[in-house]
Amino acid sequence: MTYILRPAGTRLSPAPTWVRVLLGIMLIIAGIIILGDVVLATIISAILIGVVAIIAGAFEIVHAFWTKGWGGFLWQILLGVLYVVFGYLLVTQPLSGALFLTWMLGVVLFASGVVRIVLGLRQWSDLGGIMVFSGALAVVAGLIILARWPASGLWVLGLLLGIDFIAHGIAWLTFAWRPQVRAA
Repeated sequence: MTYILRPAGTRLSPAPTWVRVLLGIMLIIAGIIILGDVVLATIISAILIGVVAIIAGAFEIVHAFWTKGWGGFLWQILLGVLYVVFGYLLVTQPLSGALFLTWMLGVVLFASGVVRIVLGLRQWSDLGGIMVFSGALAVVAGLIILARWPASGLWVLGLLLGIDFIAHGIAWLTFAWRPQVRAA
């Protein structure tokens, strides 16, 4: 929820409806633009993930110097260096990085789907069917990504990003047009 800052001691109120509508429209437009060139969006996503990994790795390395004990210090340095190297590889070779990220996404979707199916079957009486359905969708998505890999590495991240932007925009429009309930 978007809030407008108010002086201390007063309640925060949601942003005006027009701001929420504008945000929703802008997110939908951005999603459509992304879907217009999913390959470019995938490469840009890989670069941005790389930049974030480099920054996170640098902070991890700096934070290591405040860690007590050599074990924690060395592990944080190692983790920070791994983040920086991973980020550097994504920034300098975004196409290869996008292929790797897409392959990992396929593996994670498949594995998490299998786990959800097993958990859903174990908890069938507690609405386990929903969990099984969710798991089945994840398994199918993972298999589609992996079956079409490496070609899927060129478009999957951009496609998912575009769909996410459009869904987020629709959510903001829905939120903007819902009846407002005022507290007394």
